[in-house]
Amino acid sequence: MEQKTTFRRKMESRHIVMLSLGGVIGTGLFLSTGYTLEQAGRIGTILSYLLGALVVYLVMLCLGELAVHMPETGAFHSYATKYIGPGTGCTVAWLYWLTWTVALGSEFTAAGLLMQRWFPDVPVWLFSGLFVIIILVINVLTVRVFAEVEFWFSAVKVMTIIAFIVLGAAAIVGFIPLASGEAAPLFGPLTEGELFPNGAFAILMTMLAVNFAYSGTELIGVAAGETVDPKRTIPLAIRTTIVRLVVFFVGTIIVLAILLPTDAKGVLESPFVAVFERIGIPFAADIMNFVILTAILSAANSGLYAASRMLWSLSDQRMISPFFAQLSQNGVPTRAVMSSMLGGLFALLSSVYAAESVYIALVSISGLAVVVVWMSISASQYLFRRRYLREGHDVQDLVYRTPFYPVVPIVSFLICLLSLIGIAFDPTQRVALYFGIPFIGLCYLVHYLTKKSQKRSVEDVKTEKSS
Repeated sequence: MEQKTTFRRKMESRHIVMLSLGGVIGTGLFLSTGYTLEQAGRIGTILSYLLGALVVYLVMLCLGELAVHMPETGAFHSYATKYIGPGTGCTVAWLYWLTWTVALGSEFTAAGLLMQRWFPDVPVWLFSGLFVIIILVINVLTVRVFAEVEFWFSAVKVMTIIAFIVLGAAAIVGFIPLASGEAAPLFGPLTEGELFPNGAFAILMTMLAVNFAYSGTELIGVAAGETVDPKRTIPLAIRTTIVRLVVFFVGTIIVLAILLPTDAKGVLESPFVAVFERIGIPFAADIMNFVILTAILSAANSGLYAASRMLWSLSDQRMISPFFAQLSQNGVPTRAVMSSMLGGLFALLSSVYAAESVYIALVSISGLAVVVVWMSISASQYLFRRRYLREGHDVQDLVYRTPFYPVVPIVSFLICLLSLIGIAFDPTQRVALYFGIPFIGLCYLVHYLTKKSQKRSVEDVKTEKSS
């Protein structure tokens, strides 16, 4: 007999805020900012992250109205299904599931490699396997255990960012002398050289990388169905998350833009290490190795959570087998969790044995997916409000309302669309379109064929009964 267990509303406001921050403050900020600085220049990078913060804010305003009115687990997939169409809902869910599943594979590999700094004689796969087990156990216990672990994972990253901004600002104005003994740079480096070394269009070209760095804020919507008092918790989480994101990200980028040596912007190692060493922080590399390890495990933790809830939502809406919709006695979709982890392990294996084919396709699709998901949130809110008013409801009855409707959803949708157009002009990112667009088309095709098959089966049953 199928279990009737339901999700447990155990996440409080502090958990939701840290879950969202934890999903955002990750390797995209700690490791990828060097690339953006190299491509867009100092001022261009600051503008890119300000524009990215604006996009995130607009999308979260849209998600807030939907999530408060309809707090569902797997949220935006359900909204896209209901207000755009089942094919779009199915595609959004698979894109988002793939995003986090692919991330799992790369994160466990990266975590094992980071441990090599301290334990060079221990094989990478041993640490990767250990972290797989730890993250899996955290996710299959209870949502409360998951939320508490993620809270403390995220707290380490947040404290590091705050320390980085405070120490960096002190070094910029001269309160802390630089290790080299040179004078305080103040804001002079921002105006050195060309304003936009690769042209102003580079800002648009780097937007996909910036959007990737901001990805994770939408986890507020995924967790809505497991949140205590969503009408109060979700608006609070959205407001505090956005404010902190702007302060943390833009503040961090300004410090990096001023203190990062010109010849270090494109390096593969964390630009944070280069800045900490310039300030003269002892053991800077070890400190950042620990913080980045925490960031990776946090991303894996929240990623497995997000992927499993999206798989559960697909199953719950009968878009795939109902097998994945079953919940444990603790209200956890254990089958969806285990299956998502298997998907992550497949991505891990493909990164080792098919890095030039399968894995590059997976990474490309997942990079594109976040922007497509944000576009679906904006479109869903626009169509939801239209239907809500058309059905005779009063907008004042909405507990949380997206302001300046319809401007907010339209502008957020168009800026996301522009960032997709921008990557077509960047040879290093263009591959995302080559793999992403066919995958989206495949999702629609599979959904259409599945629905057609189900309809035919129902008609056959009716024919048999009538005869």
